Amino acid sequence: MKRLAALLALAGCATLAWGQSSPAKPDPAKGKVIVDQVCAACHGTDGNSVSPANPKLAGQPAAYIIHQLMSFKENKDRKNPVMFGMASPLSPEDMQNVAAYFSQQKPKEGVAKNALILPRGQKLYRGGDASRALPACAACHGPTGAGVPVLYPRIGGQYAEYLDAQLKAFRAGERSNDPNRMMRDVAGKLKDADIAALADYIAGLH
Repeated sequence: MKRLAALLALAGCATLAWGQSSPAKPDPAKGKVIVDQVCAACHGTDGNSVSPANPKLAGQPAAYIIHQLMSFKENKDRKNPVMFGMASPLSPEDMQNVAAYFSQQKPKEGVAKNALILPRGQKLYRGGDASRALPACAACHGPTGAGVPVLYPRIGGQYAEYLDAQLKAFRAGERSNDPNRMMRDVAGKLKDADIAALADYIAGLH
């Protein structure tokens, strides 16, 4: 919960956690400067990555982006050597500005590619699986995958390859920056075939 409190603070919803009495107003223009210099090579100048290995950040809630940058910088709950190097020099203000810029960009739609597994993905996303106490993804991320700002990220239109990798990372406990173990508990109930079907279905949501 301490991490969530810091996240809300950085998003402008509470007192800033890193020594400031109140958060500065995010400046997307300053964020764009950092994006062009640091982030664009992997995530695109407008947050629409061209590589399925790198997530699309356009339209992602600012608070969620800040939360991830904090995790990468702390290098504990979400370890990634490349992102650790990118996030380490960023100040809280830098993170706010970068997040504000990406959140204002328009995400490009993705596509589902495997018609054979789409029904399975659709069923799990919309209805879950009561026999496994598996909740519907739509309950948190919405019917179109738009998410809920601050609480749940946008996933609709994200690359299937990236979604697949992250669900497996949550399942293995390699990524543990989800509040209250929400994603780890869900992913722990998923088989590889479930993950593949969900990832492909979500990639086509918009």
